[in-house]
Amino acid sequence: MSETIDLTGDRCILKTVIRRAKDDATAPSDSLPIVDVHYEGTLAENGEVFDTTHEDNSVFSFEIGEGTVIKAWDIAVKTMKVGEVAKITCKPEYAYGAAGSPPEIPPDATLTFEVELIACRPRKGSSVESVSEEKARLEELRKQREIAAAAKEEEKRKREEAKAAAAARVQAKLEAKKGKGKKAK
Repeated sequence: MSETIDLTGDRCILKTVIRRAKDDATAPSDSLPIVDVHYEGTLAENGEVFDTTHEDNSVFSFEIGEGTVIKAWDIAVKTMKVGEVAKITCKPEYAYGAAGSPPEIPPDATLTFEVELIACRPRKGSSVESVSEEKARLEELRKQREIAAAAKEEEKRKREEAKAAAAARVQAKLEAKKGKGKKAK
């Protein structure tokens, strides 16, 4: 079972690693402060999804430490490495607080995010070479996601075909029984 880490010491931001990154994976840093993530945000109270990048397979980008996202993200994503997937649970004081973010997020809501760190990159104008490397890496990740999605669809289709075949066999047996009953009269 994965270990849950208290990132703030007050149990207000908890991180559980779902999928570990490779040991040599890149992490956000002063020279790579821009991060790209996939995520799904849910209300901890009822599990209702209020925001996700999974529906349209988009990527959300932000600069760590600039205050453009909730405090929990600045703190938690900084501890991640590229390829890592983590569950991040944050109390209201590190999210949207007493105000919430109506209509999706009520006041004083504890939020849970499943976050995948896809890439870390420099600010624009920093290093052209690393930016093109990151673009190539993002393209490869996109291809992998498409392959995985196609495999899921294929599995779903096979399950549906198996269900239909089983239903047809049951129907044929029922029809055969009906046919025997009519011939006996």
